[in-house]
Amino acid sequence: MSLSKPNASAATGTKHRVTSSPASGLCITCVDDCPGLCEVGKSALRGKEMLYPQPAGKYTAGSEKDYPVDFSHFNIQGSCVGASGIEADSDKAFFSAVDISTEIGAGESKIKMRVPFFTTALGTTEMTRVNWEGISIATAICGSALVCGEDVCGSDPDAEFKNGKVVKSPELERRVKVYQDWYEGYGTMFVQANTDDVYFGVPEYAIEKLGVESIEIKWGQGAKSIAGAAGVPTLEEALESKRRGYIVTPDPENPAVQEAYKAGGIKGFDRHHRLVMADGEAFLKEVEKLRKIGAKYVALKMGAYRPADLARAVKSASEARIDLLTVDGAGGGTGMAPWRMMNEWGIPTVYIESLLHQFLKRLDEKGEFVPSCAIAGGICLEDQIFKALALGTPYINAVGMSRSILAAATSGKTQAHLIQKKYGEGIKYRKALFQTSILAAELKTKYEADFERIPPTAIAVYSYYDRLAVGLRQLMAGGRKFALNFLSRDDLAALTQEAADVSGIPYIMESDREEVEKILG
Repeated sequence: MSLSKPNASAATGTKHRVTSSPASGLCITCVDDCPGLCEVGKSALRGKEMLYPQPAGKYTAGSEKDYPVDFSHFNIQGSCVGASGIEADSDKAFFSAVDISTEIGAGESKIKMRVPFFTTALGTTEMTRVNWEGISIATAICGSALVCGEDVCGSDPDAEFKNGKVVKSPELERRVKVYQDWYEGYGTMFVQANTDDVYFGVPEYAIEKLGVESIEIKWGQGAKSIAGAAGVPTLEEALESKRRGYIVTPDPENPAVQEAYKAGGIKGFDRHHRLVMADGEAFLKEVEKLRKIGAKYVALKMGAYRPADLARAVKSASEARIDLLTVDGAGGGTGMAPWRMMNEWGIPTVYIESLLHQFLKRLDEKGEFVPSCAIAGGICLEDQIFKALALGTPYINAVGMSRSILAAATSGKTQAHLIQKKYGEGIKYRKALFQTSILAAELKTKYEADFERIPPTAIAVYSYYDRLAVGLRQLMAGGRKFALNFLSRDDLAALTQEAADVSGIPYIMESDREEVEKILG
């Protein structure tokens, strides 16, 4: 069985004319009069434009590769005996009593979160920009953390730069203010900094001018091994991006490119980021600098690079005593990764989390500092959250998600638009919204007059978070675990020998063997 589907995908708007060769992805008969339906054919017309999923700026994308081991290859162990974290009493041990709160941080002042999942790396994409308000509000009132992703200042058309450094960014200012206005004391908002952001002085601007307490340094993500590329729709914006110091393709200063753009042959440009050059000593100095200028919390985002690079990230996070290390497995993303790279590059989530657990355990056994950690990469529902937390115990404190948050936000927004189109803005609209959005009435009761400031996207994300929280509590109660600190790797069973070999989780037919022998004598 093929684990990949080369040369045709809904992500790139391409398809096969007839049955394709499993190895190359080319149609088994490539005819002379084909208009170019596959990626090869369309690349003959659109060139490097076909590297990325389509349409630009209006999608998130995730790998369609069928990895040999993923979270579905594990089942959750339940039990009908006893209870951990609550009295073993059927009149008390309801699933609603399960405590799913968590905390992250290295110092005495921890970041407390009501739920063990948070929104990661929503940065420069257009989908993030237009949905930021709702996602930010929902995350704040749910008591979770939020990462404002890379390149917000550099892509802000109204940003001001002086001597190569950002001195004003209305877009970043807007994003920070929305979260701060709705912050209820749980979670935090990290401003992420990639190589260009550091170059532009974004962390300094965020801390000193906007009052941001938390910074996440970005070494990579699970969708790509190269820096991101953002679409730039106009020639004027492309020229400005190049003036700011970005690599822009095709070169907007080239007269031939300008002529092709005016003729409609070039419909836009790509703004590329500088490659990260990770260095342990440089990282320690950067963390020290951030703390000196006022950062209360410092985090590191690590991508799905090779195992040695993961080990470097773990060691650097330990030596710098950072507050959070987030490791992102292949292969999903919020829209800035080449499609084939997203499918064929990197260590998938279960594999990289298993390696991460091994590396953290080695630090722990040597008495070295073990940072709070989160795992991300294709996680979207409560069973996957449970499995990710259990697989990484006792070192994984939270789970990061991006694409699913955007999916929830856009679903809520689209439904609200459909209702508005049908009923307008009056009483009928409000009634239909309350009928469609299950928790709208709850939010109206809690926030009263402020409810009018909560957009449909926020209601949708809040409802999605609530579903995850309730579902996670049910799964934990089924295993008789009434707080996150009681979760263990023993709460999972591997369904295949390969999953057992990768993770170290016992094969299901070997699970509980010692206890079974004691029971049966």
